[in-house]
Amino acid sequence: QVQLVESGGGLVQAGGSLRLSCAASGWTFSTCRMGWFRQAPGKEREFVAGIRWSSRSTYYADSVKGRFTISRDNAKNTVYLQMNSLKPEITAVYYCAADIYDRVNYWNRYNYDYWGQGTQVTVSS
Repeated sequence: QVQLVESGGGLVQAGGSLRLSCAASGWTFSTCRMGWFRQAPGKEREFVAGIRWSSRSTYYADSVKGRFTISRDNAKNTVYLQMNSLKPEITAVYYCAADIYDRVNYWNRYNYDYWGQGTQVTVSS
């Protein structure tokens, strides 16, 4: 059974950094795409960043380009989201997700098959 466990969220001041981790198990992750999404109160869950496990190709929402970096560690079956220059408007619950079929539309949350429980990220001004 696929399991995704996020960690690394917390409270940080504006301008600070956080690194989120997503430990994955229960699948051959070499063939899938991993994504980070976020959901703020009263808003839709939105795509943040994605990475193809096999090719290291990465994808970002325009709002985070240049400030967030997604990466993965094959040996640890872990995906990371490094977030720098944080702003209060990015406060949300951040979710890790796995698209085990590596679909084309990586930004579409409905194309992801498994989700973690989420980790809260709060940026204070």
